[in-house]
Amino acid sequence: MVSFPPCKINLGLNILSKRPDGYHNLETCFYPIPWTDILEVIPADRFGFTQTGQPVPGKAEDNLCIKAYELLRDEHRLPPVKIHLHKIIPMGAGLGGGSSDAAHTLRLLNTVFQLQQSPAQLAGYAAQLGSDCAFFTQDQPMLGEGRGEVLSATPVSLQKKFIALVKPDIHVSTAEAYAGITPRQPEQSLRTLITRYPVEEWRHWIRNDFEATVFKKHPVLQSVKEKLYASGALYASMSGSGAALFGIFDKPVDLQTSFPDMTMWSGSI
Repeated sequence: MVSFPPCKINLGLNILSKRPDGYHNLETCFYPIPWTDILEVIPADRFGFTQTGQPVPGKAEDNLCIKAYELLRDEHRLPPVKIHLHKIIPMGAGLGGGSSDAAHTLRLLNTVFQLQQSPAQLAGYAAQLGSDCAFFTQDQPMLGEGRGEVLSATPVSLQKKFIALVKPDIHVSTAEAYAGITPRQPEQSLRTLITRYPVEEWRHWIRNDFEATVFKKHPVLQSVKEKLYASGALYASMSGSGAALFGIFDKPVDLQTSFPDMTMWSGSI
C-alpha cells in the first residue's frame, strides 16, 4: 500500500515557556501542504527498509519510519514488512517531512493489518515519535499546543489561495533555532488572532518567534521573505524553525526567476 505524506507550514509560532522536561510550550497552527514524499508498506517474510530520492543523513535504523513500525510491532505483534521511502520534501526546512513519514507509516500499518486504531490512538503513538508527528495523523489544519502534540480543530482555511514554498540551500537544526529563543507570552493568543483577522492582515499580528534569531544567523532567509512580499504575498513567514519560507497569494505567481538557485514548490490548495 502506498501513501503520500505531505509537509506542513506553520501559520504563526509562539514559544511560550520552557518546560521542566527540557522542551518548550508553544502555540502554532499547522496547515497541511500537498508537497509530498512517497511511502510504501507491504507485508514481507522479513523486515526491510529502503530509501531513494534525497539522501537522509544519519543511520538508516534511526529513520522515524522504522521507529514507527517498531512501536506498533511491539504493541500489536505485527509481522515483518518492507518499507520504501522516496524522499522529496527537503530536510532541515521546518516542513515536518520526517514527522509526516512516521505518522503515515503508522496510518499505513493500521490499514494494512486492520488494527482498527482510531485517529486519537494513532495520534498518541505519533506523539511518542516527535512533537509534530501527531498532526500528520490528521488531514486538516490544527492548532498545536504543548510541545505541538496537543491538537484542536480550527476553522482556518486557505482554499482558493496559492502557496509558494522556497527552501534555500541552508539547513537549520531545531536545536540551533531554539538556542536563541526567549520565551514570551503574547498579548493575544494565536487561536484568537488567526480567526479574527483576514489573511492580508496577518503580517501585522502573527509572527514566528524563530525568525528573529534565525534571520540574524542566515540573512538570506529574511531576503527571501522580503521578496515574497515584494512579489505580492498576502502573508509570508518562515515555517517552523526554518529554513523554508512560504508566501500566501490570491492568485498563481511564477517565482522561479526570483529564486533560481533554491528548491521550490508552488500550487493551490
